[in-house]
Amino acid sequence: MSDEAQNVAILKQAYAKWSASKGGSANDWIALFADQIKFGSIAQGDHGAAYLTAYQSRDDLVQYFGGISRDWEMLEYITENFVAQDDRVVMLGRCSYRFKRNGKVVTTPKVDSWRFAGGKAVEFYEYYDTAKLQQAMS
Repeated sequence: MSDEAQNVAILKQAYAKWSASKGGSANDWIALFADQIKFGSIAQGDHGAAYLTAYQSRDDLVQYFGGISRDWEMLEYITENFVAQDDRVVMLGRCSYRFKRNGKVVTTPKVDSWRFAGGKAVEFYEYYDTAKLQQAMS
């Protein structure tokens, strides 16, 4: 199996578990990352969600996943396509979450960009509709 195919297989399994567990598989995600990472979220810590920001180490991702678990209830997480080239994989999908404090739902396209080295994720950046995020949190 090529590195590209192996990276896609790893991510397909992780996303399937994330969806099936309704966001309860954070430790599996954290285990995918190398100790030192380049991790980012398009919200950049704004919009009332400080945990949706940049991280540099795998251990710090506990803050990211803890914030999501505390504030949001996953309704659905659907992966539609995986595009791989060399050490990069891009996931194209969509998701819906309910903000726990007020019950508002946000449904957004979701794009995740990954880069792997030695079987571990060393880079991740997520894209979604931050305007919908802010509306749900207000």
